[in-house]
Amino acid sequence: MGRTALIVIDMINSYEHDDADRLVESVRTCLPGVRSVLHRARVSHSPVIYVNDNFGQWRSHHGEILQAALAGKHSDLVEPIAPDEESLFVVKARHSAFFETPLAYLLGQLDAERVVLCGQVTEQCVLYSALDAYIRHLDVVVASDAVAHIDPALAEAALRMMERNMSADISPGDKIAFDE
Repeated sequence: MGRTALIVIDMINSYEHDDADRLVESVRTCLPGVRSVLHRARVSHSPVIYVNDNFGQWRSHHGEILQAALAGKHSDLVEPIAPDEESLFVVKARHSAFFETPLAYLLGQLDAERVVLCGQVTEQCVLYSALDAYIRHLDVVVASDAVAHIDPALAEAALRMMERNMSADISPGDKIAFDE
């Protein structure tokens, strides 16, 4: 069996966008789950890949995106889950972590056949990333306590869709096994 990779979606965020106020409380709620799943992946030496929006800053790179988020008014949501020296980083411009990014190639290079998704937003970027992982024949796991939403009803529907339509394993982070 191939490796498991953790994909952290859009958690490096300055929260200076539409719907940020509605999102922040959900991020606060899921932050312990994100921290836990990050720790479990790192301890098991599983690849950790941050896939993050560049917020239209086309000359930016991961360090600049991180610094802007840490300088924002909600740096307390970013600092505890910031990438470490071993983390990989992919910049995206649209909802899916796969759309016109090198993520599929990177996962192939890592021999990853299973992805664990966490981050934001459940009913948008997490959902679309799960679908794109599924159509690439990757096993999909969503850490249910490590995803944030804007609309709770849509998030719940998105989790059900991922489970039913994409055969995703929807489990709390402490129940997800990583490579040993």
